[in-house]
Amino acid sequence: MLNPNGLGSRYTRAMHRVHARLSTLARPATLFTSMPEPRTIGVYAKGRQLLAGNFLFAGHLIVAPNTSIWDLQAPDVEFEHDLHGFSWLDDLAAVGDHASRQRAQQWVWRWIERFGKGRGPGWTPELTGRRLIRWINHAIFLLQGQDKAQSDAFYRSLGQQVIFLSRRWQATAPGLPRFEALTGLIYAGLALEGMAEHVDPALRALSKECRRQVDEEGGLPTRNPEELLEVLTLLTWARVALEDAGREPTDTHRSAIQRIAPTLRTLRHADGSLARFHGGGRGLEGRLDSALAACKVKDRQADGQAMGYARLSSGRTSIIMDASSPPIGENSFNAHASTLAFEMTSGRRPVIVNCGPGDSFGEDWRRAGRATPSHSTLSLDGFSSARLGESGKGWREEQLIDAPTDVPVQLSSANDGLRLESGHNGYVETHGLTHARTLELTFDGRGLAGEDLLLALDDSSKRQFDRVMDAKNLQGIPYQARFHLHPEVDAAVDLGGAAVSIALKSGEIWVFRHNSGANLTLSSSVYLEKGRLKPRAAKQIVLSGVAMEYATRIRWSLAKAQETSIAIRDLNRNELDLTH
Repeated sequence: MLNPNGLGSRYTRAMHRVHARLSTLARPATLFTSMPEPRTIGVYAKGRQLLAGNFLFAGHLIVAPNTSIWDLQAPDVEFEHDLHGFSWLDDLAAVGDHASRQRAQQWVWRWIERFGKGRGPGWTPELTGRRLIRWINHAIFLLQGQDKAQSDAFYRSLGQQVIFLSRRWQATAPGLPRFEALTGLIYAGLALEGMAEHVDPALRALSKECRRQVDEEGGLPTRNPEELLEVLTLLTWARVALEDAGREPTDTHRSAIQRIAPTLRTLRHADGSLARFHGGGRGLEGRLDSALAACKVKDRQADGQAMGYARLSSGRTSIIMDASSPPIGENSFNAHASTLAFEMTSGRRPVIVNCGPGDSFGEDWRRAGRATPSHSTLSLDGFSSARLGESGKGWREEQLIDAPTDVPVQLSSANDGLRLESGHNGYVETHGLTHARTLELTFDGRGLAGEDLLLALDDSSKRQFDRVMDAKNLQGIPYQARFHLHPEVDAAVDLGGAAVSIALKSGEIWVFRHNSGANLTLSSSVYLEKGRLKPRAAKQIVLSGVAMEYATRIRWSLAKAQETSIAIRDLNRNELDLTH
C-alpha cells in the first residue's frame, strides 16, 4: 500500500483528475442493451434514516433534515468515499416508495450537475466502479418518471465514467480496489450500448488479478474475511452479468469463485456472520448467505482450515481461531496481532468475540483494536504477539513487524468431541516463551475446554526466559488470557469469584470456570463495530497471573448450564440503533 501523502500517491491522484476531465469531454450516446436486474442489497432501516435526514457514514452521524447529501460537510475522507461510492442507493431502493425514489433521483442528478465534469473526490477507479454498479443496478428505480433530458444526462454520465475507468483502472491498488474497478467496468461495458469494447481487456485483467490475489486455498494475502466476501460478491456479479449477456467467464474467473466459496463457508459462524479478524467485520446482515447462494458453490473446506483459520463446530456452537501467521509487509496495513485468538457463537448469538476494527473511531482506536489485548487470546507482559511499526516511522508504522513465523496447527478427534491444537513463537525472541493453545469442543456443542501453555522449549529460549526473569527480580512474567464478550451478553461473577455466568438473549446460560493459579476478573471491554457512532461497552473475562517457570499451564472451560435446553427458539431481532 502506498503512502497516501507520498509523491507517487499525489501523482496518481493528479492523473485521476486529468483523465476525469478528459473523459467528461466525450459525449457518448448510449442506452442499456437490456434492463439489468438489481443485485445489490440494501437495508430498509438505513433507507428510512436517510429520508429522515440522518446521515450515518464511516462512523459519523450528521443530522440534517431537508438537506442534500452533497451539501453535507464531510468530517473525513472515509465519509466522502461512502457518499461518492453510492452504496447508500441500495438502502433507498430497499425502501422503494415514491419518497425514496424522489430523494434518490434528486441526489443522483445533483451529483451529475456538481461532479459530473470530473470534479470532486469520487473520481477514483474503485469508487467509479462501485458507483457504476449501483447506478446500473437501480436504473429502473432512478429513471422512472424522468424526462428525455434527464435520461440523456444519466446515460452520458455513465458513458463518461466508463471511459475514465477504462483509462485508469491500472492505477488502482491491487486487491479489493482493483476488483471493484474491473467489475464496474465489465458490468457497465456489458450493460451499455457502445461500451462493449472495454469488456475483453477488463476480463483479461480480472483473470490476472484472480491469479495474483486468490491463492490455491481460496484466500487473500490480507487474510481479511470481510474483504474476501466482497471479492466473491464482485466476481459473482461479473459472472452473472457475463452469462446474462450470453458470454462465458474465463476458467480463471470461475476457478477463483469455486475456491473462495468453501473458504467463506468455513469462516461463517453459526449465526450467519463472518469471523472478525484482520480488519474485517461481521459483514452486512444477509450479505454472506446471499453471496454463497448466488455463487452456486456448495462445498466447504474438508479439513476445517481455510485462509489460516481453523474451525470447530458441533450442535449449535461454532468456533473459529486465527491459526496462522498474520499478514506482513504491504498486506499487513489492516492486519491485527490476533494469532491464536478465537471467536465463539451459539446459535444466533455471539458469545466470545474480538474487539474488532477501530478504523471508524479514529487512529487511537484503530491501533488499539489491532493489538493482542483486543483479542480473545493470551498476551504477555504488555506485549502483543506481533508489533506495529514504531510511531513516527512514516507509513511503515501501519505495518506489523516481529510477527510469529511458526504457527503449527492440528485438528483431531478427542474422547467426546473435536480438538484443535496450535501454537506460535511470537514471544520467543522477547521472553523465550512459546504460546500453545488447545481447544476441545464436545460433540453436542454444549462444552468447550481450553488450555493455554507458556513454554520455554529449548536451551536458547530458556536462557532468554532467565534473562527476563532476572530483569524482573525473579517476580515472574505477567500474562493475561482474555475472553471478550459480545455487548449483548449479560455476565456476572459467580460462585464466590470462581466462575462467570454468561446469559444470552436467547435464554441460554453458559458458565466460565478455570483450574489454574490465575486470578479471574470480569472487566470492561469494548466492541468496535463498523457503522456505529461510538464503541459499544462490553465485558471481558480476564485470567491474569505470572509465569515463574519454563512451563506455565492455564486451564479453563466454558459450558452450558445443565438447565439450558438443547433446542431454543430464538426469535428476537436486533433493530438498527444509531445511538450506540
